[in-house]
Amino acid sequence: MQLIVYTIILLGILGFVGALVLYFTAKRFSVHEDPRIDSVCAELAGANCGGCGFKGCRDFATACVEKGSLEGLNCPVSGPDGMARVAKILGVEPVKTDRRIAVLRCDGNCTARPQTFLYDGAKSCRVMNAVGTGTSGCAYGCLGCGDCTQVCQFGAISMDPATGLPVVDADKCTACGACVAECPRNLLELRPLGRRERRVWVACANRDRGAVARKFCSSACIGCGKCQKTCSFGAISIADNLAYINPDVCKACGLCVSQCPTGAIHASFTPPAKTEKTVKEVAQ
Repeated sequence: MQLIVYTIILLGILGFVGALVLYFTAKRFSVHEDPRIDSVCAELAGANCGGCGFKGCRDFATACVEKGSLEGLNCPVSGPDGMARVAKILGVEPVKTDRRIAVLRCDGNCTARPQTFLYDGAKSCRVMNAVGTGTSGCAYGCLGCGDCTQVCQFGAISMDPATGLPVVDADKCTACGACVAECPRNLLELRPLGRRERRVWVACANRDRGAVARKFCSSACIGCGKCQKTCSFGAISIADNLAYINPDVCKACGLCVSQCPTGAIHASFTPPAKTEKTVKEVAQ
């Protein structure tokens, strides 16, 4: 009996000593976390989409607090209002950022790009891209499996059954970039929403020579340079048989849209007639 009592006492002492060691160790190596991190995190959308460039909302909130400013930091999902609240918590001035939207750099619909191959496999753009060129001869166009619609957490992308191409809803798109990262052919691009929501882009990513590109898709850019010659602002460049419109320079006058012989240039508005007056009006 006496042995049992001594054993219990000994175990109690060892437990007490162990608790003390754990307590002082925890105090010694404890990491202080700024309470503002929780406050900032509460103002974010909580989507953990990675659109800010960080793994999740908490990592982004931590970066904001540690940096002490919002320079170079932005949560596209929270928008300007959300970032303004974050700035208020940090006691800094909010950084103005332009709203962006995803656009599709492909117009290879069912009519423009006829089916030349039969694909019988997993309905996935990544799988289809890995095993071949898809159902057409264009090795650059949209594969139409809708992987982008599956990764969008905001329901901003849907597949158009008439064209077989994804459609971006400008009102729902938060520019998180999930669809951009998912597309195996890099056909989705984040571009500024544009002043008065006017934006112009080349809906093609085909880098083949004109004759080859047109062979597989009637809407393909042929790199003819007509749009480049038309642009009065130097916003269009031609490289690898493909035109590209710089959104930071483009004034969205829309004149290049009417000059494109294949209709590869798209606009979010009805392009105006080709007059010098309209160019000056839009540029102002």
